[in-house]
Amino acid sequence: METVEPVVDRDALLAGAMASVTVPDGAEVSVAVLDTGTGGAAAYGTGLFDTASIVKVDVLAALLLQAEDAGRSLTAAERAYAAAMIGQSDNDATSALWRTIGEAGGLDSANERLGLTETSGGEGPLWGLTRTTAADQIALLRQVFVADGSALGASARAWVRELMESVVDGQRWGVSAAADGGADGSAWALKNGWLRRGTTGLWVVNSIGRVSADGRERLVAVVSRGSATREEGIALTEAAARAAVSVFARTDGSGAAQ
Repeated sequence: METVEPVVDRDALLAGAMASVTVPDGAEVSVAVLDTGTGGAAAYGTGLFDTASIVKVDVLAALLLQAEDAGRSLTAAERAYAAAMIGQSDNDATSALWRTIGEAGGLDSANERLGLTETSGGEGPLWGLTRTTAADQIALLRQVFVADGSALGASARAWVRELMESVVDGQRWGVSAAADGGADGSAWALKNGWLRRGTTGLWVVNSIGRVSADGRERLVAVVSRGSATREEGIALTEAAARAAVSVFARTDGSGAAQ
């Protein structure tokens, strides 16, 4: 008799894991995770969130896609801007590249090809107010970390990964908390974003990236808003990332429940 593997409802597992995460009063969080080896995925929460600086990975992907279309390499200035934008989260460098790609119009056009269906660029120079979902950020991470189906060339993907593995020490929080070794290890690549909204005084705190845990690679995206402090938002993103990765600790490599 043929053996049928049990179906694992990872969304339900993630909802259960998130039940133990402390979400500050008035705050909201959404998280998505993908196992790159098995294709297993889970998501929690819905809605559009401001990107803050996680959009910088998207800006770089758009720049690289445009350069590949034009059959050219990035200029020395573009490469320097990109390294500062990802590694140090430099805002002036981001603004320069935002103009280079054609601001929101350029980002949105690139995202049509990158598979981001619910992301819209911020108005005018306000790249940090680009709106996105956790699921769309997983689609973006797939473009960088999964070769199959990526619109970006191999060298472009490798360079983005290298930059995301080399962020400065003070920005190694977020999804890295779910990796083997935590934030002090080498089993992660990430980009974080944080923004205090002037209208409310509350914080947008986001984290996206790749983590290695239990010998497997997972892509994780956490977006949040409404935390009273940046530190509170960071704690929330880290707890949500750990909850997302814990979904796979409850299944074996085939996706069957343990």
